[in-house]
Amino acid sequence: MIVVTTPTGKIGSQVVQNLLAANEAVRVIVRDPARLALEVQGKVEVIQGSSDDESVLSRAFQGAESLFLVVPPSFATNNVRENYLQFARPAARAIKKQGVKRVVAVSALGRGLPMDGGVVSDSFAKDEEIERSGVDFRALWCPGFMENMLMQIDALKHQGMFFLPSRPDVKVPYVATRDIASVGARLLRDRSWTGQGGVAILGPENLSINDMAAIMTEVLGKPITYQQLLPDVYKDQLLKFGASEHFADRLVIMYAAKSNGLDNAEPRTPENTTPTSFRQWCEEVLKPAVLG
Repeated sequence: MIVVTTPTGKIGSQVVQNLLAANEAVRVIVRDPARLALEVQGKVEVIQGSSDDESVLSRAFQGAESLFLVVPPSFATNNVRENYLQFARPAARAIKKQGVKRVVAVSALGRGLPMDGGVVSDSFAKDEEIERSGVDFRALWCPGFMENMLMQIDALKHQGMFFLPSRPDVKVPYVATRDIASVGARLLRDRSWTGQGGVAILGPENLSINDMAAIMTEVLGKPITYQQLLPDVYKDQLLKFGASEHFADRLVIMYAAKSNGLDNAEPRTPENTTPTSFRQWCEEVLKPAVLG
């Protein structure tokens, strides 16, 4: 039995589909079972509740051999690190109590670097807490998601622009969530690995923001330009959308760290190079969203 948290999220939902396609037994933890994709309803065992509730986790982990863990971000939190630990602490206790053998968790690049990565650095507390349980563990070390561009749909559609605080010239990896889900499902299905560590998932190429604008221009068939926001302007936008001041500050620090090499922490190898290019993702995901 493999347990999946956030089965309605961008990554968790695809992990579930990949596992079912491989005929694995899947149990999910979900607040609202009605939000599960129609194609998986009736094919997974459902534990209703929140994945920060230890009693829910204990029920979900009974008889389970592996766990796919994602901690959802909280824009409103006043302590990002503590938000990650709010989920990791009860998970670690339930993992130990129920004898879960392996955990695969979505994480980020840059652990151990001597720089403050903002929310990325805060997220590593979750990995450390799970590792202290002694369970065999693999962190999926991910750079920025291609899907984050979907938050810019209105600006792309109506203004032909997108806005971030990132430097436009720095080349870094980006990854499609489908590739994260594929690697995660493969590790969950593999019963042979042991120990603790991480696996980088870097997409097929490093791109600058300028490169991405050029690709979107070609795919969307209209000029797309990038405007770099000053940190204070970006922070004000986050606050208007309901972020706490603490979360906004930590996100601003994250973007600064990424512009200074945080996502280039792991050297590219054939093993951590995944197939979905930004151009392919734009053709298959972004273009229909913009045209729709």
